[in-house]
Amino acid sequence: MPSVYQIMSSLHFSLHDLAPKKKYGKINLFDWNGDLSKSWYVYYSFENPDTGKLTRQNNIHGNINSFESIRGRKQAAKIIIDALKEMLENGFSPYAIPEEPVQQDESISAVKTIGQAIDFALKAGKTRYAESTYNDFSSRMKQFKKWLTGKNLHDTPVQSFTPIPILDYLNEVHERTSARNRNNTRLNISSLYKLLMSNHIVKINIVEDIDNLASKSAKNKSYSSEQEIELLELLDKKDPLLGLFIGFISMNMLRPVEVCRLKIEDINIKDKVLTVRTKTKASKIKIIPEMLLALLPDLKPYNQKDFLFTPTGPGQWVTNEVNKRNYFGKRFKEIKNALSLGKEYGMYSWRHTYITKIYRELRKDFPPFEAKSRLMLITGHTTMTALDMYLRDIDAELPEDYSHLMHDGVKTKNGK
Repeated sequence: MPSVYQIMSSLHFSLHDLAPKKKYGKINLFDWNGDLSKSWYVYYSFENPDTGKLTRQNNIHGNINSFESIRGRKQAAKIIIDALKEMLENGFSPYAIPEEPVQQDESISAVKTIGQAIDFALKAGKTRYAESTYNDFSSRMKQFKKWLTGKNLHDTPVQSFTPIPILDYLNEVHERTSARNRNNTRLNISSLYKLLMSNHIVKINIVEDIDNLASKSAKNKSYSSEQEIELLELLDKKDPLLGLFIGFISMNMLRPVEVCRLKIEDINIKDKVLTVRTKTKASKIKIIPEMLLALLPDLKPYNQKDFLFTPTGPGQWVTNEVNKRNYFGKRFKEIKNALSLGKEYGMYSWRHTYITKIYRELRKDFPPFEAKSRLMLITGHTTMTALDMYLRDIDAELPEDYSHLMHDGVKTKNGK
């Protein structure tokens, strides 16, 4: 039978298995009549497929008992109950065992057509790309292959395939969606050809000469000092687990999906470092700031393979990275909506905000190049050019007050 955390972690549902009647009972909180000295838990019953009767499932403690007030425990329990209710309503069963699709490998020599090349890349990409990157790559390649099939181009020999059909497809994507989506599609088709080149299926990347289109992408704004304080106070009051999740984004400069990948084994409390898997699946060592270490719970009771973050705290979470990232994104959306913050503010805004703060502090003591060199060690950027572009994009570098340069043309209130 799946563990307690597996029950809480599956956020990827299928309506296919829904039965015409409810297979579960009421979800309850057992709070020992408010006794904080005892362990509170959520419990429910689910229909046993062997007997057809409702059977009591394992108690769910999550992070409920980490709170020292009745209000805090009830709020934590409500998050668990709401998540579990949504799971059950969408067809989740604690008795279900997911099946892995069986796939067969194809040899490189068997790849003759552009359609076969895409199939080959979809299989090869699974071991080359991180999960979130592969999901995007897979989706776009399947759409491209579907378009090729509709145009009777999927059987075109891959060696004689030209950029013209790719341009036609990209133009259609642009007209149907946006320049940004068209550019992302171009990037993925280029990745397809890079993968084919590395396996000696094609000799050149015919996508490299196709230009990107100018696009206006909505970027996450940094938070003001006032917004930051209000959000942190609200997180501390309403959702401390999400506050810790955001702590890894702001103080450790991780991307949300990188935080989702963290496991207990990745956190080295003794040496104050963590291991993070980046979008290229490479491992990187980063220090854990003292401020963040102070916020971490006791990790000793957990399995080394447990994820640091699930909907209820450390444990198992059987769903893909995109679902995990989206789950915490929706959870944060509820917090920011309470302050009427628009879509230009998101979890990435925390990373922008703290990188800006650190850079401006470094600039007080060091010239630009040295400040950026020190900042690179913190942010994880691999080149100064990439960091420069990032800092420009988030408006981290601002000039000092230049009023004195305009004294001849502008008068102050004093008339001077």
